[in-house]
Amino acid sequence: MNDRIEWTHHDDGVVELQLARADKMNALDAAMFSALIAAGERCRDDPRVRAVVFAGRGKAFCAGLVMESFQGMEDGVGADLLARTNGIANAPQQVAWVWRQVPVPVIAAVHGVAFGAGSQIMAAADIRIVHPDTRIAIMEMRWGLVPDVAGMALWRTQVADDVLREMIYTNREFNGSEAKLLGFATHVSDDPLARAMELAHVIADKNPHAIRGAKRLCNMLADATDAEILQAESDEQVKVIRTPNQMEAVMAGMEKRKPNFVD
Repeated sequence: MNDRIEWTHHDDGVVELQLARADKMNALDAAMFSALIAAGERCRDDPRVRAVVFAGRGKAFCAGLVMESFQGMEDGVGADLLARTNGIANAPQQVAWVWRQVPVPVIAAVHGVAFGAGSQIMAAADIRIVHPDTRIAIMEMRWGLVPDVAGMALWRTQVADDVLREMIYTNREFNGSEAKLLGFATHVSDDPLARAMELAHVIADKNPHAIRGAKRLCNMLADATDAEILQAESDEQVKVIRTPNQMEAVMAGMEKRKPNFVD
């Protein structure tokens, strides 16, 4: 993941990721793109991970793409947008989409700015906690582009259709408080990282197999049929019911103690 992301794996399975390009407001260059994908894949493939929090060092969450990325669209990140290099996604889309592939809840702690690709990475989180003064914008139209980085596939379950269209067409900037009202954010907090970590530790104390099953179900909501969701709900329940972790959840609750789950 090179020097672009700081990784902390807490004892209870919470992974804290910090975008670490503070001098550039954590803007995305090719190295940051690669680091984000690598971090997401590592979280996706590690059974010990129970929740993920990502945030940004310094004054901002993420200021979007660096200008060099626009100037060199034929190279690196923008080399071939049509190629599905990461399953159903191209490489830039995977920077955000990989967090939906992470099988545990992902929480974004957002402050400063979340512009362009930063707003789309924010959208990839299951839960988004923002500072009320955070500046947010879907910026692509400013540069004569359409939204990318998987934003359209992510926002459709979060924001009303007409609201999303307005923000895309105008690239209007809005703050964290408005983001909560519009659906772009889950919670507003004066200390987004502390709130995110608190929530992540709560999630890490739940049956990890049930959490993963619940995320799989949540990921289906955008496009699955009622029949598919009902069947999947039953399938996931069968996987966890009467298993050691499920029984441990019951016993820990009855005995009013911290559960001891097995990953």
